[in-house]
Amino acid sequence: MSALSGKTALITGGGSGIGAAIATAFAQAGCKVAICGRRVERLEQVAKAASGEHPISYRAADVAELDQVNGLVTWAREQLGKIDILVNAAGINVKKRMMRELSPEDYNRMMQINANGVFYALREVLPEMRQRRDGLVINICSISGIRAGQLGGVGYNASKFALAAIGQTVGDEEKENCIRVTTIHPGEVDTPILEDRPNPVSAEHRARILRPEDVAAAALMVACLPPRARVPELVICPTIQSFV
Repeated sequence: MSALSGKTALITGGGSGIGAAIATAFAQAGCKVAICGRRVERLEQVAKAASGEHPISYRAADVAELDQVNGLVTWAREQLGKIDILVNAAGINVKKRMMRELSPEDYNRMMQINANGVFYALREVLPEMRQRRDGLVINICSISGIRAGQLGGVGYNASKFALAAIGQTVGDEEKENCIRVTTIHPGEVDTPILEDRPNPVSAEHRARILRPEDVAAAALMVACLPPRARVPELVICPTIQSFV
């Protein structure tokens, strides 16, 4: 029997990329999964492709909007009964990301989705975890949340540093309540976010970087650990990518 049998998970950003891969991996491991994203057609595709023990439920929601997150969590509780695991995988970047060209609107949008959305979801989900004295949160961050390079751009880097700080702080606060928080920092991953690179990414380069299922395998490992084990941070990067 899988360690996730009988468990439930709410996954934001579940319509594509890393979020979709985690949803699929968790469902295949026997977890009951609910996903959200901004595009319902993508959510439908993920749900239809799932072949796990439980079907994947889905709902369109923008994590940048507090009222939509509140509604999402209420809906997820109805679908799942409870939320054992929260995975914050929603994230964006933009093409015009250098300081000289980044617009205030794009900067604010990245902060709202990549950082504020995580805070909103945590604020809604943590009370029930505290009451049960059990729960796991997995935040999908980035190496850009550890070191700020030009590749990510100023707004993306700032939002991912904020996310890393949220994860570290909440993990320290909630460990006494038996709630574990893990922040995963992937390096380059072949996901739709690459389409927002200022310069096109070649097929050869895509073939050498991580796949979404690689990050999903790391998340699954964390989720299958016993409650006594906490992984505050985890870095996973392509073999070809320098970390320091």
